Amino acid sequence: MSYGKMAQVYDRLMADAPYDQWEAYTSHMLKTYHPNAKRILDLGCGTGEITRRLHEKGFLMTGVDLSEDMLTIAEQQSSSAIQWLNQDITNLEGLADYDCVISFCDVINYLTEEEQVKATFSNAYTALSASGMFLFDVHSVEHVTEDLYGQTFAEVYDDLSYIWFCDPANEPNSVIHDLTFFVQDQAQYQRFDEQHKQRAYPAQKLKQWIQEAGFNLLQIHADFDTTPSDRGDRLFFVCQK
Repeated sequence: MSYGKMAQVYDRLMADAPYDQWEAYTSHMLKTYHPNAKRILDLGCGTGEITRRLHEKGFLMTGVDLSEDMLTIAEQQSSSAIQWLNQDITNLEGLADYDCVISFCDVINYLTEEEQVKATFSNAYTALSASGMFLFDVHSVEHVTEDLYGQTFAEVYDDLSYIWFCDPANEPNSVIHDLTFFVQDQAQYQRFDEQHKQRAYPAQKLKQWIQEAGFNLLQIHADFDTTPSDRGDRLFFVCQK
């Protein structure tokens, strides 16, 4: 699934996202486990907010996303030193020798088939140099089934409004996000609709697939807390090649 027209308003919707925490978490984990890391590959980079922040910290960044619209915005807002690639993270090509691969903001949850997750883990492994790190996060099963199912979210601004319905999908621990936007265009408002789907996977399954891909799973954390835990809304996995 790739973002369509929603790319136009994505940064507005994500204005309060914890980007500083994602950047700090990445920097902390690399300082701890791979202090000489320089080259980072960002899978599912979107409009590149995390990618840019890590670039500003001195890392050499490559951002990959399936949505051309998101990458166009990323390129417009970034330094020419960042490389942006339009690829499917389940089928990466020509990427190797990175010190770290990251995939944050629940990108992995958009992979709704188990084989897609396994393929992405394998691709991350292939893209890394020896001792390279793979850092990613996911919505937990509990968060999807207990906090998202049946919920409705809405916001109204002067030039933008949206309503967002979250309903269970057919696959286990899956959720369908039905979104309707009204965006001001001069004197009128244009409506567009998007449907997104996510799936959560039990931590034990993710552990198994990580190890099958060849990684050593070093830690699991919850909600940006670096104390080991596999219980929380957002789980972080720290893996090393």
